[in-house]
Amino acid sequence: MGSVNAPWRITAFIAILVVFKVQAVPTRYGGDADAGELREDILDINSEADLNLFEGDIAGDPRRNAILDETRRWKFPIPYILTDSLELNAKGVIHQAFEAYRLKSCVDFKPYEGESTYISFTKLSGCWSFVGDDKVGQNLSIGARCDTKAIVEHELLHALGFYHEQSRSDRDDYVKIWWDQIIEGKEHNFNKYEDDFITDLNTPYDYESVMHYRPLSFNKNATIPTITTAIPAFNEIIGQRLDFSAVDLLRLNRMYDCTNTHTLLDQCSFELINICGMIQGETDEADWVQTLSSAEEPDHTLAGRCRDAGYFMRFDTSKATVGKSALLESRILYPKRKEQCLQFFYKMIGPAGDRLFVWVRTDDGTGNVCSVKKVHTITGDGDDSWNVAHVTLKVKERFRYFFQGMVGSNNNAEGAILIDDITLTETTCPSGVWRIQNFTGLLATTPAGGRIRSKPFYSAEGYAYGISLYPKGRDGTYPDYVGVTFHLCSGENDGVMEWPVINRQATVTAMDQDPDAKLRMSATRSFTTDTTNPYWVKPTSTSGAEWDTSSNCYRGSEYGWTTFLSHDQLHRRSFLKNDDLVIVADFDDLTHLLKMEVPVQPKSPSDDLSEEETPRQEKEMADVPKHRQARAVLSDPCSPDPCLNGGVCVVEKHGKATCRPRVIQRKSHIIPVAGCVVEECEISYDQPVPVPRAVCFLFKSAV
Repeated sequence: MGSVNAPWRITAFIAILVVFKVQAVPTRYGGDADAGELREDILDINSEADLNLFEGDIAGDPRRNAILDETRRWKFPIPYILTDSLELNAKGVIHQAFEAYRLKSCVDFKPYEGESTYISFTKLSGCWSFVGDDKVGQNLSIGARCDTKAIVEHELLHALGFYHEQSRSDRDDYVKIWWDQIIEGKEHNFNKYEDDFITDLNTPYDYESVMHYRPLSFNKNATIPTITTAIPAFNEIIGQRLDFSAVDLLRLNRMYDCTNTHTLLDQCSFELINICGMIQGETDEADWVQTLSSAEEPDHTLAGRCRDAGYFMRFDTSKATVGKSALLESRILYPKRKEQCLQFFYKMIGPAGDRLFVWVRTDDGTGNVCSVKKVHTITGDGDDSWNVAHVTLKVKERFRYFFQGMVGSNNNAEGAILIDDITLTETTCPSGVWRIQNFTGLLATTPAGGRIRSKPFYSAEGYAYGISLYPKGRDGTYPDYVGVTFHLCSGENDGVMEWPVINRQATVTAMDQDPDAKLRMSATRSFTTDTTNPYWVKPTSTSGAEWDTSSNCYRGSEYGWTTFLSHDQLHRRSFLKNDDLVIVADFDDLTHLLKMEVPVQPKSPSDDLSEEETPRQEKEMADVPKHRQARAVLSDPCSPDPCLNGGVCVVEKHGKATCRPRVIQRKSHIIPVAGCVVEECEISYDQPVPVPRAVCFLFKSAV
């Protein structure tokens, strides 16, 4: 904190003030859920609560470092408790954060079932966490105004063992700390630490990290920063609260030795010659061809970034007879959940009528993946731009998905069907998908306060809803921000739905269209409905709803975010591709989360010892003779019954219990019954444990 030349300092601050266009937080009026991109951050919230925490949001002993001390790393899945003190929206975004970890890493979570170590999410003052696994259960606070997915991700990264980015030993090469602009007594929050305390896991300094301070952290003056970047362009990036950065994930997966994720089944942008292991159909009349992007037919992956680069798959429909088709099939996939979402981008060039089908091929009962089912159909309508599709698959066993392009009409014109950027996840597809074309044109022509509206969408329960988008904000106060609101619509199911509709979470996402699902940093915001405002009644003429002639429905009052996303942020990542902005939305029932807190079970004496003792403790324990209790002999070796899969327990010589398959006589055939509905079942034995294992061959006919 040495002296600084005064004239240089004045010049520097003038430059900084030019960079930082600090705007006041928008006033909370009836139609705003929160301040969107301008909402308070973690340190602002914790400062108001006057919390004395290490680096602003770290509780406990900061020397407990899971990066360096492997005994403080978690075993997965991590048991968790959602206490009833949490706001309902907080519970919803915690589950959103869980799904983000499952999609992008090997980190997983499970409901608490009496384990000695767990995370208890609770609503205390502020947003904070302990660092690493304390082995005795620990709190993670998601207090008032902390209920965003990015904040939960941030606090969970602390719990997993990570510190703030600007604490690195080499940080002075990348950022400058303005010590005299820091609130007195808060300077310690900007200390840096050597590699023996905080290590970077051999990764570069990350301006985009979700773990980085914002420029105005712990500042005296609302417009003067306490931290600026060596590369000025990153002043507007540090402290982003969208999602994990690529380096955040690299560190997390490196520390926990992640080789795979939990819910990402498949993705392909067709950039490599092996086209991700996809195969051509053998019985069709044509092939899909891996095609290099051109000015006439640009690909979607690198759209707007590189000219004459990037590949996609193309089926030529030019001058072809009706019915000519081509198949493109995935490798065999092995799902763990019962529902999947297939997202892909497609383009249909030429006259209307060509069709693109999505099929799934599942096990037909003989061990072959041969049973087919059509799940989605897209018909060309003359729009030759890239579009996005989300297709729900509900497959419980190994399967393939495949695309079938088909010529739909006789024509002599040029035509083709293109596919690119496929992502298959074991998640639920969004109920609302809105592609907004020519977005830069809308920015240029729409006045402040002007809006466009989506068509009505239907939630999984059957509620109709819509999205309104304000390209230059909801009023003239924030013309540099996109405003987004949610509203209910009248729909065909209104007569049987519950009104007012409460305890639902509305989630709106501006989708980052990066081809790699793990690297997407989408802008997601959520709120929950309750009885405190009148917006969630049935939209009718008497409720004050507005009739929309274009959609033939009533639209209710709007609620959302005046400053959902800044124009700067909009152009920074892949929110706009081919000048399209994609908004996805959901309206989910969270009633089941209202009361789900479970009591913590008292620790037994054995729980006082951690699973991994220090070497000294292990030696001391090894030196103590182990006292073993004599075990009583069971009078009946078959009680309790040790057999699985319907086996029969038999006592053999020397009182030993053995499991044998149960058999029945049917149609002159001996058919073993082994706990599954089959026609034939071959029984084998796993040695040396005498428990039968059923190897079943399923057939289409009934038992």
